[in-house]
Amino acid sequence: MNKHLIIWSVTVALGGLLFGMDVANISGAEQRIQTLWNLSDIMHGTVVAIALYGTILGAAFGSIPANRYGRKKTLIAIGIIFLVSSLGSALAQDVYTFMFFRFLGGISIGASSVVAPVYISEIAPPRHRGKLAISFQLNVVIGILLAYFCNYLLRGTGGENDWRYMLGIVAIPSAFFSLLMFFTPESPRWLLLHKQDKENAAKVLLAGGADPENLTVLINEIMDSGEQLGKKDFLFSRKYWRFLVLAFLMACFNQLSGINAVIYFAPRIFEMGGLGKEAAFLSSAGIGLVNLMFTVFGWYLIDRSGRRSLLFIGSIGYIISLTLMSLAYAGIIRSGLVLFVFLFIAAHAIGQGSVIWVFLSEIFPNTVRAQGASFGCLTHWLFAALISQTFPFFANRFGGSYIFGFFAFMMVLQLLFVWKMMPETKGVSLEKVNLKVLH
Repeated sequence: MNKHLIIWSVTVALGGLLFGMDVANISGAEQRIQTLWNLSDIMHGTVVAIALYGTILGAAFGSIPANRYGRKKTLIAIGIIFLVSSLGSALAQDVYTFMFFRFLGGISIGASSVVAPVYISEIAPPRHRGKLAISFQLNVVIGILLAYFCNYLLRGTGGENDWRYMLGIVAIPSAFFSLLMFFTPESPRWLLLHKQDKENAAKVLLAGGADPENLTVLINEIMDSGEQLGKKDFLFSRKYWRFLVLAFLMACFNQLSGINAVIYFAPRIFEMGGLGKEAAFLSSAGIGLVNLMFTVFGWYLIDRSGRRSLLFIGSIGYIISLTLMSLAYAGIIRSGLVLFVFLFIAAHAIGQGSVIWVFLSEIFPNTVRAQGASFGCLTHWLFAALISQTFPFFANRFGGSYIFGFFAFMMVLQLLFVWKMMPETKGVSLEKVNLKVLH
């Protein structure tokens, strides 16, 4: 694989590292914050979920600057927003200031989940697109792992203010990401379809390993896809309904697995199962490690076995692990909760975790790709916010058995979706994926 292609993809995928750290570091801080500001269950859920409401906004409108100003400039801005958000959250002196900066960070998470995978898909050749696009998710997972370990190591630093260090540490990789993005080229497909800049697009394509003999054919194919579909195409028109349904269901089921409830409330979930605080924090770090290991398996398999195969494996793993977690909370199974949670994380990492950002960034036609990915991400973050907002309430009222039993049932429905509706996009050029979806 071309070295420039790898460097560009890894650089852009670092946006996923910020995403993962910002998502997971709240798990070590949420109980401290609830005590510090004496929050009710509803207010506590709002404080934790406020970043996710920001992601809805970022996902909904992230495609606008990405199309108008380019993928590169948008990603630089995302890094700067991450920097401001992490410092502001760490220094906040009241709950409303804290919520404002967490909301701001959520905007950057939502936008990065749209723009970074789209950029990577647009520079990647078909045979390597899955591996390169999954590098975003791999960085998300590394970010989650880093956040959990940082939370564990920073416990007690500064006494009751240790949570400030947990949140503020994201500022370091944020600044590094923004700096690196200045040395990364613009997406060639954006240059062609939005600027008609064949000269610079050709330079990027050649540097990325495109065959010089077929360069003109490739450029014309990309330009023709824009002409055929209309440069001002409307995403919510009848001809795109199947694309929209696939994106909606993929994103919806991702969150109805309960993954964000586990990531955001990992220590609390383990404490609900009878573990002490020390063991709960250490087990949360274990979640990050298992997540990373099985995401690497997904990275290896996604361009070999394909997207559907990984989702079949993940769906079955979800159903088994969530059912076991439900039985453990019900007291029917007396031990093994940590193992069941790790199995759940493994199923997610090799299935939905590996596939979602790749799939959302590749199924839509060129002229509506950013908007389509935005719609899928918007759905994802809307359900993530709803689940995170309501989890403390339902956990306190009904306990873990009913909650994880519900998630298990939802994964049975996901298995049916994969079997009956999901197309395989492995090894298909972006310009031809839409034909695969329609047939």
